[in-house]
Amino acid sequence: MKRESFASRIGFLLVSAGCAIGIGNVWRFPTVTGQYGGGVFVLFYLLFLVLMGAPVLTMELAVGRAGHGSAGTAYRALEPKGSKWHLHGWACLIGCCVLMMYYTTVSGWMLAYFFRFAKGTFTGLAADAVSGVYADLLADPFEQIVWMAITVLLGFFVCSRGLQNGIERIGKWMMGALFVLILVLAVHSFVLPGAGEGLAFYLLPDWNRAAEMGIGNVIVAAMNQAFFTLSLGVGAMEIFGSYMSRDYTLAGESLHICALDTCVAICSGLIIFPACFSYGVSPDAGPKLIFITLPNVFANMTGGRLWGTLFFVFMTFASFSTIIAVFQNILACLQESFGWSLKRACAVGTVFILLASVPCILGFNLWSSVQPMGPGSTVLDAEDFLVSNLLLPIGSLIYLLFCVTRWGWGFDNYLTEANTGKGLRLPRWFKPYFSVVLPLLIVFILVQGL
Repeated sequence: MKRESFASRIGFLLVSAGCAIGIGNVWRFPTVTGQYGGGVFVLFYLLFLVLMGAPVLTMELAVGRAGHGSAGTAYRALEPKGSKWHLHGWACLIGCCVLMMYYTTVSGWMLAYFFRFAKGTFTGLAADAVSGVYADLLADPFEQIVWMAITVLLGFFVCSRGLQNGIERIGKWMMGALFVLILVLAVHSFVLPGAGEGLAFYLLPDWNRAAEMGIGNVIVAAMNQAFFTLSLGVGAMEIFGSYMSRDYTLAGESLHICALDTCVAICSGLIIFPACFSYGVSPDAGPKLIFITLPNVFANMTGGRLWGTLFFVFMTFASFSTIIAVFQNILACLQESFGWSLKRACAVGTVFILLASVPCILGFNLWSSVQPMGPGSTVLDAEDFLVSNLLLPIGSLIYLLFCVTRWGWGFDNYLTEANTGKGLRLPRWFKPYFSVVLPLLIVFILVQGL
């Protein structure tokens, strides 16, 4: 059977960028940028995105495009006879499943807040009442399961329509709407009183603030953000390499994906900082920023019901674009590993993710006594640690070693694939950096994350 491919280059770029663009772009990047010296952090982030993120992305895409399949299938097609690189394909499948065990829950929260803002729940609420809305949501396992189930069912429904008719069609429409929304929200933030102060704090290089945090800490934070922002290491990007054409080089396509991802991350701060400074609120990181701090700002803003609704449409699209991308990798793995039809893979995948996502939800209420990462931690924290601190960096290191060592696919084969097509080419003299320096940087991130 002929393998399906993207109908257009823009479809590939938008869907791949959609996989990279996620919750972390909004609830982590802007806050970390503000903490670590504004433009100083952004400069280091862009440097490490080019030095680390983009090269590893080319490797995932190269394995997919040359191997014509999900991770396990592609490894089998490319690995030396008798080697066991294809076992990493199972780790990729497990990683994608664990990621979806909590990501679908958080995406469900976005959907819940969209409906709450749309019906005016937050209008005129005091700060403690806004916090109470989030606390009440976490305390209600049934409501969380409903929103999570809607997200899972919609995600697998889109994937069941196939690559071109489902993922590419919906992905292009959704990503287009996401960029329009983020532009509208950013322009609105610019006209708020005190917006200039927030923008200056966010983007102007502040070496004094960076020095207070420690330049070494700034560099490490930028390295971490640049590495994790692209969702590398679990085959979520590799699968789209298997559907792409050979018309363009992988370095050029990788930089386009990095640019789209970075654009959303930076623009998120253009929304958040002017709004927070305008209302004298300190921007927090993580869920508190999205579900408490910003709803407080919207609740007291003129037209806040509209702006809050639009913001959570944006957040829903950002999270859902990642979900359908990762679901596609799960489905491809199931089809290729077990010979299942798309219909059967969707049925099994839907039931599994629905059931496997419940522990994350119960960790906030009925199972709150289960604190796997220490006092105050939740099931979500443990699942996120497993994916972000172990599976992503280890998986990226495996892809890297497969592409640059003689025990794997080999640097020459990787370079030939990466440079096939029109566009930016990787020079052969990059080999020492790819073979020695880049693995050490990834090992550093792995160790530092533990």
